Amino acid sequence: MLYYLFEYLEKQYQFPGASLFGFITFRAAVAIIISLLFSTIFGKRIIRFLQKQQVGETIRDLGLEGQAEKSGTPTMGGIIIILATLIPVLLLAKLENTYIILLIVTTLWMGAIGFIDDYIKKFKNDKEGLKGRFKILGQVGLGIIVGATLYFNPNVTIKEKLPVAQQQEILAENPNALPSKFFAAEEQSTKTTIPFVKGNEFDYADLITWVNPAWAKYAWIIFILASIFIITAVSNGANLTDGIDGLAAGTSAIIVLTLGIFAFVSGHIVFSDYLNIMYIPRIEEITIYIAAFVGALIGFLWYNTYPAQVFMGDTGSLTIGGIIAVIAIAVRKEWLIPVLCGIFLAENLSVVMQVSWFKYTKKKYGEGRRIFKMSPLHHHYQKSGYHESKIVTRFWIVGILLAILSIVTLKIR
Repeated sequence: MLYYLFEYLEKQYQFPGASLFGFITFRAAVAIIISLLFSTIFGKRIIRFLQKQQVGETIRDLGLEGQAEKSGTPTMGGIIIILATLIPVLLLAKLENTYIILLIVTTLWMGAIGFIDDYIKKFKNDKEGLKGRFKILGQVGLGIIVGATLYFNPNVTIKEKLPVAQQQEILAENPNALPSKFFAAEEQSTKTTIPFVKGNEFDYADLITWVNPAWAKYAWIIFILASIFIITAVSNGANLTDGIDGLAAGTSAIIVLTLGIFAFVSGHIVFSDYLNIMYIPRIEEITIYIAAFVGALIGFLWYNTYPAQVFMGDTGSLTIGGIIAVIAIAVRKEWLIPVLCGIFLAENLSVVMQVSWFKYTKKKYGEGRRIFKMSPLHHHYQKSGYHESKIVTRFWIVGILLAILSIVTLKIR
C-alpha cells in the first residue's frame, strides 16, 4: 500500500524521496526492518495473549533433560511469524504480482491448517490434533493451486538465453549490445534447473515426451504432481525440525535468505546474463516477501531461543515449510532442496528410517529395534547428552555450509 502511495506521489508531485520505493533493494530493507520491529515489539504482547488463553504446550516425558520445565510454555507462536511477514508485504510489495499473491495464499492456507491443528490440540484436548489425512489433503490442495498457477498463469514466464552463435551475431552487429538482447522472448515453460550439471535446465515435459512427443500437452499434470510432492515433503520436514528451541526458525532463516539471493539474481537480467542462469521476469518482487519473512523468523528467535518463551507450533512450522517450498518452485530451484534443506531432509529420513526399521525388526525378531536413540534426529543428540543449545548451533552451522554450497552451484556445473 505504501508502494502505491509513494508511486502516486512521485508521478503526480515529484515528492522528494518517493522514487526510492521503486527500488527492490530499498523496499526489501524496509520490509526486514518492519518485520523485525513488529515481531520483537508486538511479539511480547502476542505471547501474553496466548498465556492468558492458556495455550500452553503439554510436554511429554521423553526422558530428555530440561523437558519438564518447558511444560506450559505458550504455543501457536507462528502467529507472530505470519503477521510479521504479511504486514510489511501488504505495505511494500506490488500486490498484483502473481508470485506475491501466491505466497500470501500459501501463508494463509498453511497457517490455517497449522492453526486448526494447534487449536484442536489445545482447546479440544486432543493430543493428535488435526488428523493426518486432513493435513495431507490441505497440502495436496495447496500443491494443486501452486502448480496450476505457475503453469497456466500468463504472467509466469521465463526468458532463455539465445544460442552462442546468435549472441555472437548480435555482438558483431552491435558490440555494445545490452544483456537483454541475448535473451529470447518470454514464454511459459515447465523448465527448471538442476544443480551441478553443465546444461543445467530440465523440462518436466521430458518425463513423458520420450514416450510420445504428443504428450507434451499433459506436462502440466507432471508439474502439478511435482509441486504437490515438494510442498508436502518440505512442510512436513519443517514440522519435524521444530522440536527444540530455535532450531526450526534459525535453520529456516538461513534457507530463505539463500532463496532470496536466487530470486534476486534470477529476476535481474544483468545478473542472469553474467551467471548464465534462467531469467525469470517479475520474480524479483518476491525479494520483498523473502526479506519480510527473514525478518519475522529472526524476530521470532528473540523469544524462541533457549529457554524459549514461546513455541511456533504447527501454525508456524507448517507455514514455514510451505513458504520455502513455494519459493523454491517459483525460482526454479526446487531440485536444490535436498541440498539447501538438508537439515529438513535429515530430520525426515531419520523418522522414516527409525519407524521402518522398528517395524521390520519387530516382524522378523518379535522385538522392535531402533537405529537412533530417538527420532527425529535432534532428539537422538539430546539422548546422547548434548545440550540443546549446542545441537541448535551446530545444526545452524551445517545449514550455513549447505546454503553456501547451494549458492556455489550457480557457477559449479
